[in-house]
Amino acid sequence: MNAIRNNIPNAITSLNLLCGCMACISAFSGNEMLCSGMHGYEWAFLLIAMAAVADFFDGLVARAIHAVSAIGAELDSLADLVSFGLAPALILYNIMVAQGAGGWAEVALLLPVFGALRLARFNVDPSQGTVFTGLAIPANAIFWIGFTAWYATHPVPLWVVLVLIVALSLLMVCRLRMFSLKMHNLSSLKQNWAQYLQVIATVAFVVLMGLPGLAAAIALYVLLSIIKREK
Repeated sequence: MNAIRNNIPNAITSLNLLCGCMACISAFSGNEMLCSGMHGYEWAFLLIAMAAVADFFDGLVARAIHAVSAIGAELDSLADLVSFGLAPALILYNIMVAQGAGGWAEVALLLPVFGALRLARFNVDPSQGTVFTGLAIPANAIFWIGFTAWYATHPVPLWVVLVLIVALSLLMVCRLRMFSLKMHNLSSLKQNWAQYLQVIATVAFVVLMGLPGLAAAIALYVLLSIIKREK
């Protein structure tokens, strides 16, 4: 029974990985209309969201049933690299190709490369709990879901896309300290002002802009992290 219990979190993490793999496949369907009247990239968005739900619950379940393990932590990073690094990059790659970017579309593969570096550093740095060093890879995925939701139907200059790819890649490995949304003292507005503002602004962005609002939310997150660091 202990063996079964200890592998429950790993099974949830494997679901994260499976959703990420399916998102990669859906990304290559791009603008094709698949089942339920959704395009391939929209199914990829949904699968990444499902991966994020699994990513949230695997750690929660592991702590609840006391099944935290080193193998689970490593498996979690491998799954995150696929779901939040490779899958968004392949969505972007295919949309860039559809928009006529040609060989420049391969620059999108910088995202999983720098995402892997980000995860490797996270795994050996025990200090990253309530504060992160560099942009977390799930936040990278959120940005690209928002951006590609816009880019799929609106022309964006190629140089802008390339600058964003390089910027997000560097943000994942930079030394900027970025706050976590975890709040240990919910009543402290002075201590948690950035977290409250981030949550309120994210809801507002999504209500007003739809999925592209997610990209604006991550841009605000980076800005607030810089401001909070200066205080």
